[in-house]
This record gives sequence, structure tokens and C-alpha cells, in this order.
Amino acid sequence: MKIAIVAIGRLARSPETELVKLYAERATVAGRALALGPVEVVEVEAKKPGKAAEAEALSAHLVDSHVIACDERGKPRASRAFAAEIEGLRDRGVRRLVFLIGGADGLDPGLVARAGGVMAFGPQTWPHALARAMLAEQIYRAVSILGGSPYHRD
Repeated sequence: MKIAIVAIGRLARSPETELVKLYAERATVAGRALALGPVEVVEVEAKKPGKAAEAEALSAHLVDSHVIACDERGKPRASRAFAAEIEGLRDRGVRRLVFLIGGADGLDPGLVARAGGVMAFGPQTWPHALARAMLAEQIYRAVSILGGSPYHRD
């Protein structure tokens, strides 16, 4: 199952950008034996400002994918539950899993409503660069849990 983080906006060169790259690469390598990956990061630019234009730009990257929207009103997941969710999607035959991160104002409500799941990183609001890094790390953590690696400790 391919995994993608699809996000509005391009990150400048920063420590967060390096973390996203590092964890996506780690998850790709660790996931090969588990039929997970590669993990890719897709940065999308909307042609116009606003949630509707962003939703239109994001929609092109969602075809034939199971979508989980990252939204503050979503359900937080413990790392083991997140890993189990990814495993379950893979085992049900999902070929591509997409995690969506919206722009500064969040995701269009219609896009969130069409998603197969909605997740949050807790009740706080996080900068987009940090949210990407946290998501990439959790994807790597999930892969390491599924692979039996000692990376995750309960």
C-alpha cells in the first residue's frame, strides 16, 4: 500500500522539512517487507486563495485512494491504534492511503466530509511544517510497530 502525505503549500528549507524527509525515507525502507510504501510527500499549490480552491487542487491527488483528513476536529489516535488502522487498510486491499493537510485555514468541510477518516494531533493547533513532521514520524512509528522494531515503547 502506497502512503502519501498530501499538503497545501511548499515548505522552505527548514529543520521540519528535513524531519519530514528523514521519517518518510525511514518508513519507506522499513515498510518494504510489510507491503507498506513508498511514503511520499506531495506539496500542492492552489491557483486561488481559499479553502474551495485548495480543495480543488487537493482533489486531483485523491483518485483511487483511501483518504484520512488531518483536522483539529478529528479523532486523536494512540500510536498502536494508528498502526492497527494502517495495517487494517492494507489488509483490506487499499492500494493507496493519503493523509491530507490543509492550508492556513484548514481543509474545506466538503473535503473532510468525503474523507474515509479524520484525525487530529490533539486539541492544540500546530504549524503546518510541524504537523507534517509529526505525521511523517507517526507513519514511521506505525511501520516500526507493525514490523516489530523496538523504536516504539509503551
